[in-house]
Amino acid sequence: MFTYDLVMIFFSMIFMIIFVLLGVAFLTLFERKILGYIQIRKGPNKVGFLGLVQPFSDAIKLFIKEQTFPLKSNFNLYYICPIFSLFLSLFLWQSIPFFSFHFSFILSILFFLSVSSLGVYMIMMAGWSSNSNYSLLGGLRSVAQTISYEVSLILILMSFLYMIMSFNLIDFSKYQENIWLFIFMMPLCLMWLVTGLAETNRTPFDFAEGETELVSGFNVEYSSGGFAMIFMAEYSSIMFMSFLSVVLFFGSDLNSLTFFFKVVAVMFFWIWVRGTLPRFRYDKLMGMAWKVYLPISLNFLLLYLSFSFSVFTLTI
Repeated sequence: MFTYDLVMIFFSMIFMIIFVLLGVAFLTLFERKILGYIQIRKGPNKVGFLGLVQPFSDAIKLFIKEQTFPLKSNFNLYYICPIFSLFLSLFLWQSIPFFSFHFSFILSILFFLSVSSLGVYMIMMAGWSSNSNYSLLGGLRSVAQTISYEVSLILILMSFLYMIMSFNLIDFSKYQENIWLFIFMMPLCLMWLVTGLAETNRTPFDFAEGETELVSGFNVEYSSGGFAMIFMAEYSSIMFMSFLSVVLFFGSDLNSLTFFFKVVAVMFFWIWVRGTLPRFRYDKLMGMAWKVYLPISLNFLLLYLSFSFSVFTLTI
């Protein structure tokens, strides 16, 4: 029986990864279509019916291009970093609670924080191993941004954890059967969404890959499959953060179809922000992290901690 469970868990992981990669493919199409309509144009509409096959043709085009390697690069690290970046972003999905043969962690929030923090090392080593001044500076810029916003992200997340007093994602669905946490934690939820944008390097915080004026950051020397894997890792992280946002404060009944509509709505928000807001200035980005979000999230943390203690003493 134990062997059967292990085999089913393995196949569940494989199916999860396949469907996440399919989701990444269609998220890119979704983004290009929405950006097209925001800019009053059609977007991809030639390859297949309404451009539905466009993501697969893009993937084929990227992976069959010639792979270039800078002459003075640290070859092993340069080659491995995109692979590990994609692996970590897909590994994050194993913490999602599913009512089937799958991992269901009691400490799934800690698993999320541990795995997501490793992504910073991939960015740093990808920028350094290229042995290019531009990619090194881009990597340092991106690491500084990610670490700064991770502090606020964890403090905001702790406020949610104090409200349910559990590290298990499934418990969020139990506590939101009658009312969403978004209703009485709205400021923190909006701060979480903005911090998620900074964590996933999305507009208006896309300093990791600011192509127009920042020479594309840490991935400037990557092409072909390496670039595609970094690209897929970013979009997988966007999907996961959307999924996690819905679980945390929009009600999280995974058996309901409306849950997945809410996930698509949060992903639409990610893309809508990209189509409407200009890029931040870097000093304002860092100032917002340390001078605005950090003190506010600490104050909210003390507030919700006092709530949880008062409820705890009343129950005693």
